[in-house]
Amino acid sequence: MFWFGCDCFYWSRGISEFDSEPSEPKPFSLPSPLPCWPQGRGFASGRINLGEIEVVKITKFHKLWSSVSSHGKSKGVAFYRAEEVPQGFHSLGHYCQPTDKPLRGYVLAARASKLANTDDLPPLKEPVGYTLVWSVEYSEKNNGGYFWLPNPPVGYKAMGVIVTDKQEEPETEEVRCVREDLTESCETFEKILDVGSSFSVWTIQPCERGMRSQGVSVGTFFCCTYDLSSSQTVRDIACLKNLDPTLHAMPNLNQVHALIKHYGPTVYFHPEERYMPSSVQWFFKNGALLYRSGKKSQGEPINSSGSNLPAGGCNDLEFWIDLPEDEEAKSNLKKGNLETSELYVHGKPALGGTFTDIVMWIFCPFNGPATLKIGPFTLPMNRIGEHVGDWEHFTFRVCNFSGELWQMFFSQHSGGGWFDASEIEFVKDNKPAVYSSKHGHASFPHPGMYLQGSSKFGIGVRNDVEKSKYFVDSSQRYVIVAAEYLGKGGVAEPCWLQYMREWGPVIEYDSGSEINKIMDLLPLVVRFSIENIVDLFPIALYGEEGPTGPKEKDNWEGDELC
Repeated sequence: MFWFGCDCFYWSRGISEFDSEPSEPKPFSLPSPLPCWPQGRGFASGRINLGEIEVVKITKFHKLWSSVSSHGKSKGVAFYRAEEVPQGFHSLGHYCQPTDKPLRGYVLAARASKLANTDDLPPLKEPVGYTLVWSVEYSEKNNGGYFWLPNPPVGYKAMGVIVTDKQEEPETEEVRCVREDLTESCETFEKILDVGSSFSVWTIQPCERGMRSQGVSVGTFFCCTYDLSSSQTVRDIACLKNLDPTLHAMPNLNQVHALIKHYGPTVYFHPEERYMPSSVQWFFKNGALLYRSGKKSQGEPINSSGSNLPAGGCNDLEFWIDLPEDEEAKSNLKKGNLETSELYVHGKPALGGTFTDIVMWIFCPFNGPATLKIGPFTLPMNRIGEHVGDWEHFTFRVCNFSGELWQMFFSQHSGGGWFDASEIEFVKDNKPAVYSSKHGHASFPHPGMYLQGSSKFGIGVRNDVEKSKYFVDSSQRYVIVAAEYLGKGGVAEPCWLQYMREWGPVIEYDSGSEINKIMDLLPLVVRFSIENIVDLFPIALYGEEGPTGPKEKDNWEGDELC
């Protein structure tokens, strides 16, 4: 047994911090059973080949130990060992999660995918031993918990920490380490247990993520007795790497259609929404114009397919799209046209092709003015927040082992967040709800009011979302516009998607003047100086650059913010 090694050192703690057993998390399942997906490639086959190793996803667990603070300073966390690992496969580590959420996770088990030459190092090896990182001693109120870091052979990497309820060092056959060239570096993601300054437990993810990245999340966790921050590279363990260039587990085009028809969310717009979405073709046909820098003209009409838009390159600020000068035509375009609206779908690999991201883009010809919140007061703006050409999106992530909906990303202006499938609302069967905010069209998982700004002071821009008779069913009204992983002959991308410039002109607001007028309407007790107000509102309130299209966004090839 090693008591010191790598970047860890052993720390033992008495049981007083952990003297009550948290409730047992209950497993989560989607509202409806999964269909039989169309056949083809390796999608939803239960196993994924990563090159020299083949992996399966294990979701059956045996609880080993759980912890909750007696002082209520931390939520409970439960630690699990994989159960029902198929014959010939080997666990790579253990799983953990908070006890206040449904049991919802996985760890990968692996085996060599082909016979290796006798001179080659095998892809998997047992650890040579373990380092005891931290422990909680046994008492009458709680079983003991011991956290062990596998010590890999030279040229190999450990994939995660394991937990036991006994002081004896685990058997080396408990897990496998992976040959270093088959791994990718990983980083801390979410801290789920923090015992003061003495011990912390983190979920981990590949450092490099995005549709061209090879890192595969194993589902394990990392723990240490030294300071770590989120998104910090972990040296002692690694993620897997997908070295199969065919990405055979990704869905083919028929399977992508099946996924959308089964999971396609319903997008609800606010009952007071004045600026509805439309199709891109409707926007072009009804008067949108292309302008070029330095040319004094009324703008050039755009073909319905966008074939006369400048294609490729980057946003060089030479071109932009704007509304016509005719007031009637301009007003008509601003309103949008819900009947023609559709979701524009980008399918792409995630986490090394072990998941598929179905990114759904929605276009609104106009983004309406913001509504401010200052404490208990709600103050509609006249022009602040307005801009032409509003592109918003949400993403649903599907597990390529089974075709199960795993997570959803809700884009909110320049940010957003991931939600587990257990945290979202379902409209019918396995179809989620997406709520689009009034005038701003940001996406949210539940109705209500979301504040963009300072929640501490209750000051910022309101995002009001509510169910109404205005909605778009993305499972029926969608167009697949891109899926690069399918190669040539997969998806024909529309001309307008290649337009990398701005879909609206640059706008600067006289926000100081408008806010000053509003301040005069407020009671004296809530009047801040204009300087303080400026500091508390989001920076986008004071001007809008012309928004770019989907392909110019960072998340087109990269991962969503997380």
